[in-house]
Amino acid sequence: MDHQGEFRRAALELGIPDDEIDRFCRHLRLAIGLSGRGDGAPVGHIGGSPRLPVGMEWPSAGGVPLPLLLSVDCGALPRVDGFDLPVDGTLLFFVHQEKDFSESRADPGRYSRVVYVPDGTETAVAEPPGPACVGERIDVCAELRADLPLWLEEGDEDEDWHEFWEDLEWDDMSAFQQRLARYMERELPHLDELRSLAHGLWPSGAHLVIGGYADDEATIGGITAKTLAGGGWLSYLDEDALRLASEWIPLANEGGVYAEYYTKFVIRHDDLAAARWDKALTVTIFDAP
Repeated sequence: MDHQGEFRRAALELGIPDDEIDRFCRHLRLAIGLSGRGDGAPVGHIGGSPRLPVGMEWPSAGGVPLPLLLSVDCGALPRVDGFDLPVDGTLLFFVHQEKDFSESRADPGRYSRVVYVPDGTETAVAEPPGPACVGERIDVCAELRADLPLWLEEGDEDEDWHEFWEDLEWDDMSAFQQRLARYMERELPHLDELRSLAHGLWPSGAHLVIGGYADDEATIGGITAKTLAGGGWLSYLDEDALRLASEWIPLANEGGVYAEYYTKFVIRHDDLAAARWDKALTVTIFDAP
C-alpha cells in the first residue's frame, strides 16, 4: 500500500503546502504495533514456546538459558517502506531480562539473542530447559502506527523530555537546539496539523512495537552508553542522541506497562538490511511498581 501517498492526499485536502508535506514526510516513519487485543489474524506471540530448527539448542549465555520474549512471523506483518525486515520466516527474541539489566553495561547484548528462522527450515517446538524460559503465551495481531523523532513529537505532561524542551529559554539552548526550534517554526508551520493527521491515520497504542524510532529510554539510557567511544551519557535533545535515535531502529520495543522489567531490541539500519542479527543491542529497564 502507498502509505506516503495516502498521507499526502489527506494533507493536501487540509490545504497544507506540498513542500511542507515533503519536509514532514522525511521524518515520518511507520511502525508495527503488536497487541493481544486486535481483531486481525495473529502474526506471532509473546511468551510461549518457540519453533526452533531441528537440532538447534535453546539459546543461552554462559550456561544461562534465555527466556523467549517474542516470536513473530515476518511474512504476516504489514510491509513498511524503508524497513528492511525479512519478507518471510520467523524472528525470535530471547532475553534474560534481570541479567540484561544488571550486567549488560559490562557486556552489552550477552544475555539476549535474535534468532531468524527462514521459511522452509525444518523446525520443532523446542523443549524448554526450565519453566522460567516459557511465559504465558499471548497471541498478537499487528496494526500500523505513526512514529516521529523525539524532537517532533508533541509529548505530554508525564514526559520529562517534553517538559525539558518546553521550559528551555532561547539563551539556554545549545546551537543545535536553536536550529531545531527555527526549523520547526519556519519549515513546519503546520506541524500540529501534520502530526495529528499522521497519528489519526495510524493510531496504534500497542505497548510492543517493531520499527519506528528508538525512544528516549533506548537512546539516552542505553544505545549511547553502549556505542560511544569510552562510554558516555547524553542529555535529552543532544545532537548525538538524536542522531543515534535516527540511525538505530527498534526490532522489538517493549513498553513498561505489564512487567517490572521490559526490554528494547534495537539494530542499525545497515545491519538490519544485511541480516546481521548478532549486531542487535538490548536495553532492559527496571520499573518497580
